[in-house]
Amino acid sequence: MVGTTNGEGSAPNVFLWEMTRRQVREGIDSGRIRAAVVPLGSTEQHNEHLHMIHDTASALLVAERAARALYPAVIVATPLAIGVSEHWMDHKGTLTTRPEIFAELLFDVCDSLRRAGITRLLALNGHAGNIQPVRERLDDLRARLGPGVDLRFHSYWEAYTPELIAAQMTSGNCPGHASEFETSFALAAFPERVEWEGVDYDRARLTISIPERAQQDRAFHEEAKLANAVKGEAMIDVAVTWTTGRLRELLAA
Repeated sequence: MVGTTNGEGSAPNVFLWEMTRRQVREGIDSGRIRAAVVPLGSTEQHNEHLHMIHDTASALLVAERAARALYPAVIVATPLAIGVSEHWMDHKGTLTTRPEIFAELLFDVCDSLRRAGITRLLALNGHAGNIQPVRERLDDLRARLGPGVDLRFHSYWEAYTPELIAAQMTSGNCPGHASEFETSFALAAFPERVEWEGVDYDRARLTISIPERAQQDRAFHEEAKLANAVKGEAMIDVAVTWTTGRLRELLAA
């Protein structure tokens, strides 16, 4: 699964999809498993150098590390890896879904967890295109899940203050799109998903239909060259600490 580091050393497993039904059942029934994170991402273009799975992989990595900090109370559900990405459909390979379909899939996953007995849920987002579709429907999702369910929604970059961004990002741009921040994140977390070899932006046969977006795409490409793994690890650490705090609040509610 993208973004995971399970199996390294003696780190405990927090992934629902890597548990047996017995492990899940006994964890919930005993009260050891008390909350779940549902990572939200996308499969979409990330300029010429980052893999399309970046948003999903980044949300999953933050969720994994935060859940491990609270082990065994929190598990990580299978991520929603196709998000609302209509705005990137000029780029071949981007996959998108309709906002209402994305929200309904999120409901179905949360309702499945509710039916299993997990009623504290954090939808942790890693893709900006998912924010409005979820926020517009969040009250409805909560109402349909029922009063016994505590569903919270955050994007992991809510952790970043203007002061942190100014200190870590030379461009001052965060989160941006496949620019300095996301490239730094990838260099720290999964450098194999950063592929500069063969990139020649000036010769790329791009078909970006909106001029302003084409200008922004080139600017993000240039900003990405400012990235490094040290910046990425610093930003990841802050996101994990912040997300762990949100989960502590959820567990205490």
